[in-house]
Amino acid sequence: MKKHLKYKGVTVGAFGFPIFSSDEKNVKKSGSPGRKYYQYRRFDHVFKRTSPKNLIVMYDIFGDMRKERDWLRYHLKKFDYVMIQKSVWVGPSPLPKDFLEYVKKIGIRDQLRTLKLAKPYSVGDSDM
Repeated sequence: MKKHLKYKGVTVGAFGFPIFSSDEKNVKKSGSPGRKYYQYRRFDHVFKRTSPKNLIVMYDIFGDMRKERDWLRYHLKKFDYVMIQKSVWVGPSPLPKDFLEYVKKIGIRDQLRTLKLAKPYSVGDSDM
């Protein structure tokens, strides 16, 4: 059996040149099998600064979907939503239709809930 030298994870010959083979076992595959990769879409700001904040958005997105959760937080901030808790946001309604369709496409629509408020939320309100 012939012994091979390795340099930075690559099999090399006596002079340090890489040895390429057609064996499948030597091919390094990147990414986990079955994982979806998206080029996440950006949405424009559609609400006025003075729009009443009358929609609560709540979500519970699992840790393995961290990129999707961060993408959602980014857009809620962009849509002038205010964070009440880490996964509870309040802002203007309704959310854009194409935004909700895209949320469904990337697979987080089932973890997202929206509630319409009877009267608009203002940041200074506290009834405690």
